[in-house]
Amino acid sequence: MTKQKDGNATTTFPKKTLGAEATEPALTPPPTTSNNAFVKKPRLGPSKSRKREIPEGLWNKCPRCSTLLYDKELDENLKVCLHCQHHFPIGARERINSLVETCSFTEIDADMTSRDPLSFPAYADKLVRDLKSGVRKDAVVTGLGKIGAHRVGLGAMDFAFLGGSMGSVVGEKLTRLIELGTEKKLPVIIVSTSGGARMYEGMFSLMQMAKTCGALAYHAKQRLPFISVLTDPTFAGVMASFATVGDLIIAEPAARIGFAGARVIKDTTQSELPADFQTSEFLLEHGLIDAIVARKELKTTLEFYLDFLMSGQKKIQSPTG
Repeated sequence: MTKQKDGNATTTFPKKTLGAEATEPALTPPPTTSNNAFVKKPRLGPSKSRKREIPEGLWNKCPRCSTLLYDKELDENLKVCLHCQHHFPIGARERINSLVETCSFTEIDADMTSRDPLSFPAYADKLVRDLKSGVRKDAVVTGLGKIGAHRVGLGAMDFAFLGGSMGSVVGEKLTRLIELGTEKKLPVIIVSTSGGARMYEGMFSLMQMAKTCGALAYHAKQRLPFISVLTDPTFAGVMASFATVGDLIIAEPAARIGFAGARVIKDTTQSELPADFQTSEFLLEHGLIDAIVARKELKTTLEFYLDFLMSGQKKIQSPTG
């Protein structure tokens, strides 16, 4: 409001009383009644949105470093952890494929299967269970193959079949492999992984220890090399027979190797055992094995050993030697 006073124009503003001014309109008018109670949300039924599921068999957790590993990458790395170099178990056929030249392996005695000579309780059922896979018919795969330039007799044990135990079939297949190697003047390589002799077959399984060692003795008389490769785990009857009579004994890193288990030894001797007892590193330090070779380097290392060990045999076979 403008007033005229003594020729000068002045402007005055009307006084406002607090609380009396008009309320400005809001976008959403507040409720007329005040209710301090919380409003409950309506109960929702089961969510219809599909949760993304990860299919099984795509990932594997490393038992040493707990890293989650993609199975495809793990297979490409020969089942060795890319972070801590832990060696996962590997099947007999996978092992053979990683060692021999492509399409050079010919399996022998493929249809030989175990029986139940003692009618041991539940043994027949366990055999049927492990045979259902169709991949293996017993705890070893044997045959002739080529590693580098050398033709060899090769046997690989499989822990997935009854713990890699040595029964009549395992002993027979290995003995036939050694005898074939002797006949054809070939070196023999056996990759072992086993819990020992197969208890379900009693004395029949224990006889395989002497049978395999006898075949290796004839093989050695022909001045032919036998290389024993120990993997995790190798114990008992296998360790006490052919696995420890090689011209060269090599092992994978951190493999558990021994005769009786550490707990049994500790209870028997009533003494504390070293932390690395019955590992390949411990055995290398104490002279039982000759070398520790990582899985990815095993093929090239075997080629090197065969070049050296078979050089004398080539001289014997050559007309001018």
